[in-house]
Amino acid sequence: MTAHAMQRRVHDAHVLDRTELAPDVVLLGVHAPEAARFTKPGQFAMVMLPGGENAAVALGIYEAHGDRVSFMFFVCGKRTHDLARLHIGDRISFYGPLGNGFLLDDVHSGDVAIVAGGVGIASVLLPAQALIARGVTVRLYYGARSAERLVDAQRFADAGCEVHTSTDDGSHGYHGYISDLLASASHTPTLILACGPTPMLRATARVGTERHVPTQLSLEETFACGVGGCWGCVVPLTRTSAQAPSFPPIECDGSDVVNARICAEGPVFWAHELRW
Repeated sequence: MTAHAMQRRVHDAHVLDRTELAPDVVLLGVHAPEAARFTKPGQFAMVMLPGGENAAVALGIYEAHGDRVSFMFFVCGKRTHDLARLHIGDRISFYGPLGNGFLLDDVHSGDVAIVAGGVGIASVLLPAQALIARGVTVRLYYGARSAERLVDAQRFADAGCEVHTSTDDGSHGYHGYISDLLASASHTPTLILACGPTPMLRATARVGTERHVPTQLSLEETFACGVGGCWGCVVPLTRTSAQAPSFPPIECDGSDVVNARICAEGPVFWAHELRW
């Protein structure tokens, strides 16, 4: 078992704080010191109410410091509705941290553009903070449907990000898609990180290709198990990728593309290695 796998476990925690950032957008802070210690920027957890009557839901880990981790989520179904009803002191369980997170070990300088769409913002605060702590210039490109959905943008500005926003309805910032705002920027970053809906990720990948900028995409998906056991969240990936799974063996499958599990090999992939 790898050291990374050994850091995953079920955490039985209690709610420390609850903030409604916007209508149907909730931030839950929970007491989980071991998870906070081991979480890498861009990882997620499978979160559930104690008792296990309902299936777990995958949530990006928003904050991880000291004894506290937090989850930001949009209320969009029964599982998130039930989580949104929790109060300070209530119990909560989660399995994690899961996934590979953003690949930042070799990034110690330069100019990084972070692109977030909607709930994708929940996965990019930790990488932004980690990069700024190393002296890297970070520009956040944050898009949402409306101004009220641009939740916690000030948090990124306070952390040291240069924040650029867009809204679909023109109520704040650029009127249009955040990927278009990135494409029109006068400067060219040395690295792009992105998390959000698939159309936004595809558009961001095109910007990276056109500008010859390495681009990492954190893919959004509904996970059944979250640990790679069901193979229900696959994406085509070039077999030569360091993240490509070894199954099926190459002698059994002559294709140069293999299905990678977003929850296990990902959720972060190099854009140029995806074959979607």
